This record gives sequence, C-alpha cells and structure tokens, in this order.
Amino acid sequence: MRKWLTERLGKARLLRWFLSLYPPYLGAGVRVQHLSADFCHAKVRMGLGWYNRNYVGTQFGGSLYSMVDPFYMLMLMENLGRDYIVWDKAASIDFISPGKGPVFAEFSIDQALLDEVRRQTEGGEKYLPHLKVQIYDGSGTLVARVDKTLYVRRKPPAKQA
Repeated sequence: MRKWLTERLGKARLLRWFLSLYPPYLGAGVRVQHLSADFCHAKVRMGLGWYNRNYVGTQFGGSLYSMVDPFYMLMLMENLGRDYIVWDKAASIDFISPGKGPVFAEFSIDQALLDEVRRQTEGGEKYLPHLKVQIYDGSGTLVARVDKTLYVRRKPPAKQA
C-alpha cells in the first residue's frame, strides 16, 4: 500500500499530506504549503487561532518553533539517502516581534550544502551543519529567527557475512 501511494502521489506530496494531518501540526494549525519533489524547498504556514494563541493573544512560542522543527532534517535525509544518519542536535529561537496573525517560514537547501555534507562525512566523521530559518508574518515583518544544528554521519559499510 505504501509503495503504491508513493508511486501514485510522489514521495514529497505524500509527506506533505502526512505532515498536514500529523496531530501536533493539525492541532497547532501548521500547514505545509509546498514541498518540492526534490526535497530542496519547503514553505510552511501557521494561522493564529485559540489553539495556538498565548496569554497576550499572539503566536505561542512553542508553536512557532514546532512549525520549523523537522524540515531541514527531513530534507537532508531525503537528499542524502539511506547511507546517512541525520538527526536534530540543537536549536535556538530568537523572538523578534509578536506574531499577530498567520506566519510563514521557507526552507531551502542547495547542492553546495549537500556536497559539503558528503565531503565532511566521507571518512565516517560526524558533521554538524548550522542552518537558519526565519519566520515572517503576512506583511513581511520578521517574527523569529531559528538556528538549527544537525548531526550528520555516513553509516559504516555493512559487514560481509
């Protein structure tokens, strides 16, 4: 069934659909607006409702972070393939201005980053790339900056029996 769905819809489209129904995202009002077929670009939106509003009526900080949490990890995993281990290692969020309405974040990775990760990990070493994403409101005002550190390592070759 999974293979049939993947072939029918495409992996990126299927993941976009799954993330939109993922309970933490559904509950926070996060919607994946775009996920490119090559997993190199994504755009995410989060509306403002009673379910993600804080005490002062603006976007809850935890929801702001959760809307950007998995994307760089997923994008790298899909581009590097099964020969790599990719994990989130650390993150920080700097709140700049209150989110008083819908907010948006865009993610992009390029071939230069993928080449650098492969180069840094070719001998089995870990590599800790630092990636940034910014969250904006509908008028283009910066709401928050998020710094992500990922852990990437090439898996050791399988032992021959």
